Amino acid sequence: MKFLEPVRMADDDGHGPVWARSRRKSGGNPVVGLIVTLVALFGALTIALSVAERSVAGAGERIDGWIAVAVDGVRGLTGQADEAAEAAGQEAVQATEKAGDAMQAGAEAAREELSNP
Repeated sequence: MKFLEPVRMADDDGHGPVWARSRRKSGGNPVVGLIVTLVALFGALTIALSVAERSVAGAGERIDGWIAVAVDGVRGLTGQADEAAEAAGQEAVQATEKAGDAMQAGAEAAREELSNP
């Protein structure tokens, strides 16, 4: 029995029949998929809140309130971080001054030892 050329080609490379193969090898850029998903979720949230508030403006005010709470929280955390960084900087300055004083005292002691034979 003689087979047609496409049938023999399908059996040659071991990947299955030609019609079962997928031409697309990757799922696309995952970052674009993430952005599209986030935009779709935001849209669905806006629509749901619009229905609940019975106006798009009310939904916007509610979302703005949530965003304001989040921004205030981040500002509070960064304010605490600024204070902690300032305190750590002051401690580093004090430690540097102590180290400098110790080095100066050691240098004076070495100079006295070398000047007295």
